[in-house]
Amino acid sequence: MNYSLRQLRVFVAVALAGSFSRAGERIGLSQSAVSHSVKELENEVGVKLLDRTTREVVLTDAGVQLAGRLERLLEELNSTLLDARSVGDRLSGTVRVAASQTISAHLMPQSIAAAAVEFPAIRFMLHDRPQQWVLQSIRQGEVDFGIVIDPIQAGDLACEAVLSEPFLLLCRNDHSFAGRSSVAWQSLQGANLVLQDYASGSRPLIDEALARQGIEANIVQEIGHPATLYPMVEAGIGISVLPALALPLPEGRPLLVKRLTPVVERQLMLVRRKNRSLSRAAEVIWQVIRQQAQQLTAARCGDPLFGEPNEDGQI
Repeated sequence: MNYSLRQLRVFVAVALAGSFSRAGERIGLSQSAVSHSVKELENEVGVKLLDRTTREVVLTDAGVQLAGRLERLLEELNSTLLDARSVGDRLSGTVRVAASQTISAHLMPQSIAAAAVEFPAIRFMLHDRPQQWVLQSIRQGEVDFGIVIDPIQAGDLACEAVLSEPFLLLCRNDHSFAGRSSVAWQSLQGANLVLQDYASGSRPLIDEALARQGIEANIVQEIGHPATLYPMVEAGIGISVLPALALPLPEGRPLLVKRLTPVVERQLMLVRRKNRSLSRAAEVIWQVIRQQAQQLTAARCGDPLFGEPNEDGQI
């Protein structure tokens, strides 16, 4: 049978009102539309449901039986739909977010802490993985959304840039660069470099910046975890290029960071699947991360590392 929910609702309204016109007034339909809808339902079920007279509408035995059951079923259906809406609007449950290691260590802790204060009923679960794993987990629906480093091939993803930040030079405090207020990329020619490997979304951007400046990189070590950069540089193995989000430096170590000129920036992006709606809980966590990124940007205002260099490349 090919009947519609609308036909069932109209029939129940007529059964309760005892009149096509009164039923139409209650549900916002004309008398003729109500009569036509009931007639269609009778044709589908193959039995007469109403006896019509000039003064009233009387249910047949089949109509009485159907109306009683339908009223209860429609009430249950309405309650079920309201429950579903309540679940969709509820600011509780678990939200899973994937991020690369540098982002996880330096932006996500503040975001998790802020979410715990503002939305204590939401469980914020962070998945700390390399960028390619982050993108894969988003596409496979293993997490609600992620935060990654642009550029990415993201035709199937919805992206929102939330933070732009420069790359900086990391060196020891006794290095020849230590006395400079900024360092030109060209000065890295011939220097020993310790860089993150290609699991990091930043590495392609660093490679591109070196190539644009015509620098033949002397990469002596490629490491997987960003925290390993510090002891490598401290040991004198080489200098490094790192994103500003890796700050602050570990306390008590003989390390310095310098602005690189010309400025090369990376963008951090919130990313989700285009064809998957976020739950209300995931939406508010998305907003929390965006707000934390905005606060971080505001906090950097006035810091010489993030100021604009002058014509000589100095800050």
